[in-house]
Amino acid sequence: MKPEHKPLNAYRKISLICVFLLLAAFVLLLLVGISLPIVHPVYIIRVYATPTGPATSLGTELRFGVWGVCAYSQLNPPSVLNDDGLCYGPRLGYQDVIPSVILAQIGLSQGLIDAALKGLLVVLIIHIVAAGFSLAGLFTSLFLASHSMTILSLLLSVITAILSTVVFVIDIVVAAVARVKIPEFSNDLSVGVGNAVWMVLGALVASWLGVIFLSARACFCCGVRRRDHKF
Repeated sequence: MKPEHKPLNAYRKISLICVFLLLAAFVLLLLVGISLPIVHPVYIIRVYATPTGPATSLGTELRFGVWGVCAYSQLNPPSVLNDDGLCYGPRLGYQDVIPSVILAQIGLSQGLIDAALKGLLVVLIIHIVAAGFSLAGLFTSLFLASHSMTILSLLLSVITAILSTVVFVIDIVVAAVARVKIPEFSNDLSVGVGNAVWMVLGALVASWLGVIFLSARACFCCGVRRRDHKF
């Protein structure tokens, strides 16, 4: 087997760093891509009302993931171990079809939900695609002894970083639109940014760091020297 075809045959430190960074990006993007109601603790935004009076089973909070929505009440609050909320999904493209029982519980209209969910279908697709590119870049970064594999890994990492940036911007815009639109329907409701947004930010940072390290290997800069291998 040629040296450039062996994993970790050269530039091991850079390779391991890139594998770690791209693995982190892959895991974060994948978790967000299969967020609520598949992975309940991960969600993009939450719409909640401050409860008054005794605890009831009426919904006081909605949490939105890219695959669906779940409603929670004071008697059934959201938690890491709680997957018993009234959920709708998993479904690809669930706008306009959320059961009225969920909307009635928390006092929201279908128009409000459509405003909050606009663009989530695109976000879902980009999350999964970005995770796929990250996984591919992770594999190719094991073979940095080959200059062609280095270039391929760099290209895959750049695509991952760009898609992660796009996803993060879309997630922020969705949350910002919800913050503006929802109070127009009801002053008693508030909007919070979910942990999925910050997970995407982490994937974004990890991806761009991977791009920097791979660029240093590809152009033999930032202290990276040529090795005695044929490329």
